[in-house]
Amino acid sequence: MLTHDAALEWIARWDRQQEGYLPDREERFTALIDAVEALGRPDPVVIDLGCGPGSLSARLLERLPGATVISVDADPLLLGLGRAAYPGLTFVSADLRTGGWTKLLGLERPADAAVSTTALHWISGPDLKGVFAELATVLRPGGLLLNGDHMDTEDATPALSRLEHAVHERQAARVFGEHRPEDWRTWWEAIAADPDLAELNQERTTAGASHHGSESRLLSHHVEALGEAGFTEIGTLWQRGNNRLLCAVRG
Repeated sequence: MLTHDAALEWIARWDRQQEGYLPDREERFTALIDAVEALGRPDPVVIDLGCGPGSLSARLLERLPGATVISVDADPLLLGLGRAAYPGLTFVSADLRTGGWTKLLGLERPADAAVSTTALHWISGPDLKGVFAELATVLRPGGLLLNGDHMDTEDATPALSRLEHAVHERQAARVFGEHRPEDWRTWWEAIAADPDLAELNQERTTAGASHHGSESRLLSHHVEALGEAGFTEIGTLWQRGNNRLLCAVRG
């Protein structure tokens, strides 16, 4: 049986392995939550897209306790960890690639912001357009999409893209040296070896939570899809190398 404390320990381990890829992860979280706070509402409605075990959602609610945070993911195991660790959050099981996912959110008014961190690059270009088009139907005018992820620019500015990668790698080397945290695959292997997670892990293998690699890794993929969905202002709000926080304003 998965306990509250065990779930928190697994999520702390998840956070450490994510930081191995993103040494500025907490700084990016802070910038993202600053932007939500700057909307000026003490009670914003926020949708966390591809929330994983709820790391970003929990930080949002800690900073903005009056917020309504709805955390969406398709992975049963990550959702199970989040539900056990953060009973104050609302987790929704939904595949963003499937139309109609917004109907599962139970919104009582349009959302003020949608946020995401290191998640939407797994979605293919055509599917990403569908995600943003549907998202636009539940965001209020002037509402924000805040998406933190690695986004490359090699299709438009290849020399600059190489520099962005170099900046990112040098930052990681400064922070971790030769002792980087465990990687993504090792974390999942440890999950599979924990008998208390066997039932959730079995659900994961049958629930369609899989993906096929980094399919929307170019900044241009996101900018094009957001523009087609009716977002009127799109730009980078925070950046370190190719790790950026993309912000889009719904028209």
